[in-house]
Amino acid sequence: MNFETLLADINAIVWGPVTLCLLVGTGLYLTIRLKLIQVFKLPFALSLLFKPASGKGDLSSFAALCTALSATIGTGNIVGVATAIKIGGPGALFWMWLAAFFGMATKYAECMLAVKYRTTDARGNIAGGPMYYIERGLGLKWLAKIFAVFGVGVAFFGIGTFAQVNAISDAMTIAFDVPAWTTAIVLTLMVAAVTLGGVKRIANVAQKLVPTMALGYVLACIWILLMFADQIMPALQLVLHSAFTPISAAGGFLGATVAQALQIGIARGVFSNESGLGSAPIAAAAAKTNEPVEQGMVSMTGTFFDTILICTMTGLVLIITGVWSGDTAGAAMTSAAFAAGGSAIIGQYVVTIALVCFAFTTILGWHYYGERCWYYLTGQRLGEKGIKLYQLTFLSLIAGGAFIKLDLIWMLADTVNGLMAIPNLIALIGLRHVIMAETNKYFAKRRAAVLDELRAQ
Repeated sequence: MNFETLLADINAIVWGPVTLCLLVGTGLYLTIRLKLIQVFKLPFALSLLFKPASGKGDLSSFAALCTALSATIGTGNIVGVATAIKIGGPGALFWMWLAAFFGMATKYAECMLAVKYRTTDARGNIAGGPMYYIERGLGLKWLAKIFAVFGVGVAFFGIGTFAQVNAISDAMTIAFDVPAWTTAIVLTLMVAAVTLGGVKRIANVAQKLVPTMALGYVLACIWILLMFADQIMPALQLVLHSAFTPISAAGGFLGATVAQALQIGIARGVFSNESGLGSAPIAAAAAKTNEPVEQGMVSMTGTFFDTILICTMTGLVLIITGVWSGDTAGAAMTSAAFAAGGSAIIGQYVVTIALVCFAFTTILGWHYYGERCWYYLTGQRLGEKGIKLYQLTFLSLIAGGAFIKLDLIWMLADTVNGLMAIPNLIALIGLRHVIMAETNKYFAKRRAAVLDELRAQ
């Protein structure tokens, strides 16, 4: 048995029924107990994006969200969606929606807990995330360490390096004929220039780049959708139909069962928006706020922007242009979809620029996540030397990521993602009463404040 076969077997176990039920089940439970918070409180959550920062922390709430979005808006929005639809058919998009809908409640809960249980490390920086609410909330330090180990694994071998670097390298080679080794060198230097400046420099870059790149990509998608406006409703019908019906082979599409669509849709949904993974809480913990619930609400919007908005745009563009059943895959498939709405050159450039920007910011965000997990594991023993070792290892993996086979990259990424999610989801279930109590207390206080204002009038 070779390494790839072994990894495929492990991946099948990690993303088997237990993990899928744990992911969706936790989100469903929180959705019900929090009374559809992702629906009824979404306008309020969006309004909090513009609230001035107040309270202790390293970043504003918006900067913390942008740092989290820098990690979540990545290749999953372009390559991940294309891969999901290529393997599972259009129905995979429906399961991505489902994972995102319930994932919004999960994202709220984990980021709220991150602020509630955060602390300050020996260097004077805010330290928070699943490691800390598992240890301080559940009292299970061994489980916190397991999460941190898997967190470093995702940063090194999953979302943080290989998948992003390989996507950038392929895009640059296809669009501009840039050799992989050139891309690897330039990208490594650019990542080093930003990440060695710490979380504030990462946040500064994310605040400028994330909103701009996301808006630009969405506008490009809207342009394609308007050109094929008559195909939008049939595309949505196809998504819903194929989510519950096996799709037969067509063109370059090999056919897919409902189980394939469900599994790949949820796995790619988690890869894209990271709800339940435990990554976003690490950034949320650094927010300047005294209200854990408010930061949870702000963080919840990240899943909405990432999957409900951007992944849906990508998926519909792939379906209405018909490229999903063609011979292309990955970034080339998305390029072909944009080319169908204009010229091949424009399609190539739009996807390449978006992919490079998305992937670059994801690398920055995951460098920070991995560093915080690494510091949790080694901080007391290695201190600053440990951080330098982490940074050197991360940059070395960036340099080598362009030369690893695509199929192996996605399988490895999915596997470590699933392993990281499991201890975090266990913690959310274990701390469910804290989540409900904090939420109810906050909104009761808001209602009382509104009543006081009305009486004063």
